[in-house]
Amino acid sequence: MNSSRDPFEDAFMKNFVAVGLGVIITYINGMFVIAFFKNPVFYTDTRYILYIHLVINDIIMLFLSVTLHVLSYALPFLNVTVCSFLLLFATTTAENTPLNLAGMALERYIAICKPLHYPQLCSVNRTYILIGLIWILTFIPALTDIFIVLVNEPISIFSTSIICYSKSLFSTNQHFMRAILIDALYLSCVWMTLIFTYLKILQAAKAATSDQVSAKKARNTILLHGVQLLFCMLSYIIPLLNYFFFALFPRHRTIFMYLGYLVTNVIPRLLSPLIYGVRDQKMYRCVRMYFTCSLFNTKVKPKANEI
Repeated sequence: MNSSRDPFEDAFMKNFVAVGLGVIITYINGMFVIAFFKNPVFYTDTRYILYIHLVINDIIMLFLSVTLHVLSYALPFLNVTVCSFLLLFATTTAENTPLNLAGMALERYIAICKPLHYPQLCSVNRTYILIGLIWILTFIPALTDIFIVLVNEPISIFSTSIICYSKSLFSTNQHFMRAILIDALYLSCVWMTLIFTYLKILQAAKAATSDQVSAKKARNTILLHGVQLLFCMLSYIIPLLNYFFFALFPRHRTIFMYLGYLVTNVIPRLLSPLIYGVRDQKMYRCVRMYFTCSLFNTKVKPKANEI
């Protein structure tokens, strides 16, 4: 992913920025996680359970991404077994995000358009089942990449060392086809879910005679989910842009690769608290207390009509 031929000063600054951003973003996300677990009122709300799962998933993904980035400089050749383990969970957490966004959009759709069925369809138990299903749907395809390696390479490959980068280990046509099929299937389903729920909530808002504020907030939330999904898709666009910039600026190849890494792997992990958590007044009030180091044990009481 990054060149080990970078001068020491450049390598140090790149890793310093990546680790620094990782620590800052993890700290911010961690405040939302603390707010969730310190206040039992959030435990019974499907919306907050799905949201905090998204935040925790982002923390894990960010940790793995920064770890792989630092290792690409500090330990360029990594044992294949260790590398496979890191890539397995990095891929799983990366693909969790779009599916979690789809689940959050469906939850808002049911809350606005099917309020009478909401307690049954969006119970806490069903929410945890959905989270488990999301992990299964993303873990199995990621595990398939390792099985493809086992089929095409001798078992001894796992005792060797390799540059720990997805395309260096999972480089066969089978890996390429697996990625294309699964990503196309999941992303198309997520986009259809977001469009369907947005249109249904828009329709419900026009027909509603009351609670227009809740419907508007839910509609804006789904739009923001679409923005998050676009950032998730940057990982498919950045390689194409890199080819373009590499041809124009061959001497700055590593700079463009590094910027692409920050844009696709690090900075988007800050989106969840900024465009969702901060908008929610119940969560925001609690997190603000922790950021200002006051009333750390204060419990948040629910208010009506907070969507």
